[in-house]
Amino acid sequence: MKVFFVQIKCELGKAYGVASALADAEIASEIYSTAGNYDLLAKFYVDDDVDVGHFVNEKVQILPDIKDTFTVVTFRAF
Repeated sequence: MKVFFVQIKCELGKAYGVASALADAEIASEIYSTAGNYDLLAKFYVDDDVDVGHFVNEKVQILPDIKDTFTVVTFRAF
């Protein structure tokens, strides 16, 4: 399994709606509200044969009211 995180910037006033849509899609293992440049942080697990870029493009960025994303790919847990 691959693990990665996506920071999500939402349209103003839409963070709760985006978080709900993300939860309803059942693709993220964890979703957090954050302060700073991004509104949400979501953790994802995908099979090793899944392309992270395509996954984010086709499953995350298509959700309404997402303005920007920043993907953090992880390599190993310590």
